[in-house]
Amino acid sequence: MRVAIEADGGSRGNPGPAGYGAVVISEDGEVLVERAAGIGSATNNVAEYSGLIAGLQAALEVGATHVDVRMDSKLVVEQVSGRWQVKNEGLRPLAREATQLLGRFDSFTATWIPRERNKYADRLANEAMDAAAQGHIWKPGGDTGPADAADRWLEKNAPKAKLVGWQDMGSKPTTTLLLRHGQTPLSIEKRFSGVGDPSLTEVGLAQAAAAAERLRDSTASVIITSPLRRAQQTAAAVASVLGVDVVTEPGFQETDFGDWDGYTFGEVREKWPVEMDAWLSSTAVAPPNGESFDATAVRVRKARDKLLAAHGGKTVVIVSHVTPIKTLLRMALEAPATSLYRMHLDLACLSNIQWFADGPAVVRSMNETHYLAAITPGE
Repeated sequence: MRVAIEADGGSRGNPGPAGYGAVVISEDGEVLVERAAGIGSATNNVAEYSGLIAGLQAALEVGATHVDVRMDSKLVVEQVSGRWQVKNEGLRPLAREATQLLGRFDSFTATWIPRERNKYADRLANEAMDAAAQGHIWKPGGDTGPADAADRWLEKNAPKAKLVGWQDMGSKPTTTLLLRHGQTPLSIEKRFSGVGDPSLTEVGLAQAAAAAERLRDSTASVIITSPLRRAQQTAAAVASVLGVDVVTEPGFQETDFGDWDGYTFGEVREKWPVEMDAWLSSTAVAPPNGESFDATAVRVRKARDKLLAAHGGKTVVIVSHVTPIKTLLRMALEAPATSLYRMHLDLACLSNIQWFADGPAVVRSMNETHYLAAITPGE
């Protein structure tokens, strides 16, 4: 499927209060997705890149394979096309993220257009900045309120919600028991731990064993795990109790924190202050040489859909990491991407989501840890 992406961003102060807008348009001119958000204090260029990244993420979500990007920022168009170098250190992680996303399509074009031809995206960016100034979050149609930027395409195509808990669903749910891995040396010191591969500590192994006992009576038919060692070790402990197969799913591995892997938050703040500000301002921004939370969400959604197709109506244990588990929880709740920053998940904790084929998902529990009470706590 071929789509066009029109994106823009702006800053009232450069740097100052900033926001972006992006719209995905089908070949017959139908608006498929709108995205917009305030991103705190940033420059025009940061906002423009953020708009492009949001548009590319949205295009991937609707299944686009070919994209035609249209922007009135010649800088962004020329840089992502590879004709201009990215000399600004603060823009490099954004340019890298945009380039990585463009590489996921079969083909793309990037074209500069005059501002008067980019009015749709410009309007969305200004609506997002206006909403942020009032303490709200942008929503389609010009409404604002305490909800995430949703899109009209999703609203038109999503099934009508049913009041789960007040009425029975027609289908048997697929139950996913989400288990975070146990303690590692990096988690003890609260260091970024992405696709690096530390092993579990002795405490971590004990936590995995305790979680396995908690799941003994779960009737799970399979364990699906991240490929990373800490998850594999945790999954092995559960498998030894349940006696079921373990399947590795790369889509459930942790976010790639790139150059930040192994550093504490404070160390990253000191070494990459500009990049961290951009990362904290938008889930579309990736750490240097890393992966954004939005990119993580795309692969987690695909892994979830694959799981539901293969194990519909069954109970499945998923052994994963903080970001993928939070992402599944927010998807089930239809919560905004920024809700990732408002969840806490302990090591070796358990959460439970039921996915209904004919209705919305239901979060049954989150961050369950009572079975770890006898184990020395530690992050």
